Order: sequence, then C-alpha cells, then structure tokens
Amino acid sequence: MRLLSRILSPRLEATAHCDLPCGVYDPAQARIEAESVKAIQEKYQANEDPEFRTRAILIAEQRSELVKHHLWVLWTDYFKPPHFEKYPQLHELVNKATKAAGATGTKGSMDPKKGQELLDYIAEIDKIFWETKQG
Repeated sequence: MRLLSRILSPRLEATAHCDLPCGVYDPAQARIEAESVKAIQEKYQANEDPEFRTRAILIAEQRSELVKHHLWVLWTDYFKPPHFEKYPQLHELVNKATKAAGATGTKGSMDPKKGQELLDYIAEIDKIFWETKQG
C-alpha cells in the first residue's frame, strides 16, 4: 500500500493565486464593455427613433450583464484573501461596481452619468488589480 501511495503521490506541487497562472484575468474586459454601455447611452440620448432606442436599451442591458460577469470572475477567481486583507475596501468596491452595472445602474438607466459611475468603479478595481500584480 505504501508503495502504491508513493507511486501515485505527486512529485511536484504547483501553486498559483488564481485558477490558472497569471495572465488570463484583466479588468480591461469589464472596462471595454462598460465603455460600450456608456457610448450606447450617449447615442440613445441623441436619437429619438423608438426602434433605435429599443435596440439600444437591449444592447446596453446585455453589455451591462457582461460587465457584471467580468467583475464577478475577478472577484471570485482572481482576488484571494491576501488581496482582501491588503485592500479591505475591495469587497464593497466590487459590490458597488456590480450594482452600478445592475438594475439600479446601467442595466436600468440610459443616463450616461450612470455609465461614467460604472467606469469610475472599474478604474478603482483596475488600480488595485495592477497593484496586486506587482507584488
């Protein structure tokens, strides 16, 4: 039995602070979608055509959902306890950002100010993200 466990036990242990070795996570994905949402909101405000506006709302809702997805992936897969210890505001910041992309934010409003608010939250997350990559 000991021989079998020795043969089957791993000889090399690899560790990473995220699911895969670094390089696969980046807040830029959320930022690009949020920039798209804000641009759609601005185009919506400048256009009176009801069909255009309906389509703009649909696309803004879809892009807002993608923003939330990308933020959640960072929060659940990239950021780990040491990050939350060093940046205690991170939990609340991600929560505010995902809410800013939700029904009370860009998913439920065609006001470009809501889009900018979302971009501002993402910029704060981005700053923390890149600081964690340095250390």
